[in-house]
Amino acid sequence: MPSTDCAIPQRFYHGTRADLKPGDLIAAGYNSNYGARKQASWVYLTGTLDAAIWGAELAAGDGRERIYMEPTGPIFDDPNLTDKKFPGNPTRSYRSQAPLRIVGEATDWLRQTPEQVQAWREKLANSKGEIIN
Repeated sequence: MPSTDCAIPQRFYHGTRADLKPGDLIAAGYNSNYGARKQASWVYLTGTLDAAIWGAELAAGDGRERIYMEPTGPIFDDPNLTDKKFPGNPTRSYRSQAPLRIVGEATDWLRQTPEQVQAWREKLANSKGEIIN
């Protein structure tokens, strides 16, 4: 699994409903934001704000949608997307087993319509763990 070159300056995002502040860590070992909410062995992040918006809006919970910016660490292409759905990682989807430190929150982003979010929730509910697009 190829890792990204962490020496290249890059902004990464993580969409969630968790209320975090700079210095807090996002770590593996907690329940996933999605589906059956199984314990996650990876932390997922993206190089695109659009993907983080969907992550925040589809995350479980009642809290406000949030998108956090994190520094890079040892990260790898997310094979659930890059090997199966989007070879070459055009979605800029990554994962890490190392904690990621919050360095700030992205606040200037456009939310999806409630209808768009509901349509994706229905797709996720009916996907049976399959990757959907």
